[in-house]
Amino acid sequence: MNIHKVKKVYFSPTGTTKTVLSAIVRGINPESTDIIDITTPKGREQSIETSADDLLIIGVPVYMGRVPALIIDWLNSIRAHQTPMVCVVVYGNRVYEDALLELKYIGTTCGAIPIAGCAYIGEHSFSSDETPTAAGRPDTNDLHHAEEFGRKVREKLQSVSSVAEISEVEVPGEFPYRSDSKLWVVDFIAVNEDCSDCGHCAEICPAGAIDSQNSSKIDQEKCITCCACIKSCPMHARSMKTGLVHDASVRLHTLYSEPKMPEYYL
Repeated sequence: MNIHKVKKVYFSPTGTTKTVLSAIVRGINPESTDIIDITTPKGREQSIETSADDLLIIGVPVYMGRVPALIIDWLNSIRAHQTPMVCVVVYGNRVYEDALLELKYIGTTCGAIPIAGCAYIGEHSFSSDETPTAAGRPDTNDLHHAEEFGRKVREKLQSVSSVAEISEVEVPGEFPYRSDSKLWVVDFIAVNEDCSDCGHCAEICPAGAIDSQNSSKIDQEKCITCCACIKSCPMHARSMKTGLVHDASVRLHTLYSEPKMPEYYL
């Protein structure tokens, strides 16, 4: 079975999931690739449809051991027609718990056939210079690993004449899922006087939680604590306030300093 087109779908507030998927696709080396970036509200305005001739690759970061609740409705709107699917989760060196199993289930219910899955490490959203967790991940070794995984996916597909000959991949996880995907509602972002109200943070916010006319105005009910606005501010005008999220960053730095390694399932 030849791979003519890859549909690369990712939700990647801080860029780590996007980077991992790009490496996997390099290893697969398809004839063409369609990129579907669902990170911002605008990117989620239209759904997609895939065929048995496509390869669907979906990558998401892990939030609370789960697929981010913000994108569940969009993922469930995918119309796949016996499309082979690769499930990718990226986590901040803590645990990915049931996220890979959940992503596989979503793909199956949408009509895809999950044939491979993997879990990679990305710098944690709460990581900072003061309390780094998985800083610099995915690194060069991670990306080499991801490319090799992509080559193995290609080999698996080329070993059969149709996707019907491939059994669904088994991935770790438990059902019912162990964690609640509900995120904290917390005032944790400090905006200092260097803010120029350029609007970049509002433009890239995955949840549409930042006022485009007043960058210090944040809808805490919408905010998903991804820290994309902090990490991407061109003026370095945003930081974590002392409190719940900052305390969590300290715990992560203390308890999860030992680097974890990527895993894949074929």
